Amino acid sequence: MNDLAVRSLPLVLAYLLWASLPGRADDWPQWLGPLRDGVWREDGVVDRFPPAGPPVRWRTPIGPGFSGPAVAGGRVFLMDRAVEEGASADVKTRWDYRDKTQGQERVLCLDEATGKVLWRHAWPCAYETAYGFGPRATPTVCGDRVYALGAMGDLWCLESATGRVVWQRNFVRDYHAGVPLYGFASAPLVDGDRLIVMVGGEGQLVMALDRHTGRQLWKAGTASEPGYCAPLIRTLSGRRQLVIWHGDGLAGLEPESGKELWSVPHHISLGIAISTPAIADNRLVVSSQYNGAMMLEFRPGETAPTVLWQASASSAPERQWKKAGFNTTMSTVLLFDGHVYGVSLYGETCCLDGDTGQRVWTTLQPTSGGTEPRERWSTLFMVPHGDRVFIWNDHGDLILARLTPAGYQEISRVHVLEPDMPSTGSGGRLVVWSHPAFAKGCLYVRNNHEIVCMSLAAPSHPLGGEGNRNQEPAP
Repeated sequence: MNDLAVRSLPLVLAYLLWASLPGRADDWPQWLGPLRDGVWREDGVVDRFPPAGPPVRWRTPIGPGFSGPAVAGGRVFLMDRAVEEGASADVKTRWDYRDKTQGQERVLCLDEATGKVLWRHAWPCAYETAYGFGPRATPTVCGDRVYALGAMGDLWCLESATGRVVWQRNFVRDYHAGVPLYGFASAPLVDGDRLIVMVGGEGQLVMALDRHTGRQLWKAGTASEPGYCAPLIRTLSGRRQLVIWHGDGLAGLEPESGKELWSVPHHISLGIAISTPAIADNRLVVSSQYNGAMMLEFRPGETAPTVLWQASASSAPERQWKKAGFNTTMSTVLLFDGHVYGVSLYGETCCLDGDTGQRVWTTLQPTSGGTEPRERWSTLFMVPHGDRVFIWNDHGDLILARLTPAGYQEISRVHVLEPDMPSTGSGGRLVVWSHPAFAKGCLYVRNNHEIVCMSLAAPSHPLGGEGNRNQEPAP
């Protein structure tokens, strides 16, 4: 058994238990999949893409947004935004300006097999956020309920089959929280009968609600900024705990009570704690745009982790490759086989030694290509599958590659979607900044105009030959 398999064993055992539930084994029901660890464990997937590209099963027009899809129970859920033509708007698309627009936020439910819109739930929502295109958070599906969080703090519990409202909260109205610069973005987390959300404000950084009624169960923590990172639950130091990353650092809490078990100060500039921590065995690593990467180690007999190393590559393009660290904005951070993989600000894709943070290799191949960094806020969403990694870049390309200490090995690449969102200012390059879902042998991914389902199943798989089953009219 290799090192990755050993490190992943607790999550794999949990997945096997989860997969034994009827009809759930191949779903991607929340941010980063069934276990919120960003690993695709399904069999029957292609070894490489065919010359003409994998078949597209369907395409459905949607509105703009960053919300990734969730796939569960034969349905696809995502969020978007609808703005009427001629509606009042003040939009600059800058990192330091809150765009102001009038419109509606929506939760959409599509048929997984055809892409047909089954229901929509919409509500009026005036925006005042930077990059005010649409909702950020991926919906969370649990059985007959779907939980959706809008950019301005609207939290909805809906019937997954019909879209009927079960209960609703608003973080600003109900808890007097301030709207972060980039809006609320942390995907809700279901833990038994609890729904755990990042709210912000004095003594209520993180909150647990009864997921059936919306009643507050507990609240905990204070931070200068709640950040944008989704909470997750892992077993560390032999104890099951809620792990959060906010603008002032990281913490572990009791999921049942919110009691703090440990905290590590790590102030993040502008509060942009975004990427979900990568956790393997007894280590946890995060990375941010301005503050670089940090590795924590949980040692036997110690509840609080030790900072093993910190390494920043700075936020300037690397004219010469740095010797340590990387500074990621939104990209996935991976931790396996004793190494860390991630992307620095201008697309420098790196492998670090997990013990020291030192660079093992650097390449631009999956991002801009060439030999000199030139694309700011370059983003990769990386999803391991066996000994390979599916990589979604912000050009709208899907890449199949291997990441090892020996280097980056690209196997296949296909262009799936056109980038259609300006990354900064009126002259910014166009990008796709939405995390894909992988389920039912397929890729589900969206830009600001459409969501696409592409089959990645091997020819022998039941979905291997399907394509172009639906062209849904604009919603």
